[in-house]
Amino acid sequence: MGVAGAVVLANAGSAYGTAKSGIGIGPMAVTRPNLVYKALIPVVMAGILGIYGLIVAVIMVTKIKLSYQFGNYQGFKLLAAGLCCGFSCLASGYAIGLVGEQGVRTYAINEDFYVGLILILIFGEAIGLFGLIVAIIMAQIGE
Repeated sequence: MGVAGAVVLANAGSAYGTAKSGIGIGPMAVTRPNLVYKALIPVVMAGILGIYGLIVAVIMVTKIKLSYQFGNYQGFKLLAAGLCCGFSCLASGYAIGLVGEQGVRTYAINEDFYVGLILILIFGEAIGLFGLIVAIIMAQIGE
């Protein structure tokens, strides 16, 4: 369940961030097509969240053992690690989606806003990165 939680929730956050950012890029691409490539940064950052879930899932799958030594503690620890990564990536995708949509529209109006947009997106991405780090640490403890 932890592996499924990490993959499903992280990819849900990634999909939401990509969709919301794409909603902002579409109208902007019609009026300012020369700015499209720089405006794709939120989509790329949202896509990274799905990779975070995949990384945690691969690490957790290698920790699962079918023996009498693998008990409730190890199972719940991996469940918590997967949910930690999944929910943090979901929250990060939500933040990237909201910031990406409005930020790209604002960037089309005023190009000076680009640095601020990137900084806000980095802090949104950091939420998912923190969840990845905590999930990796949780998967390693108690072996």
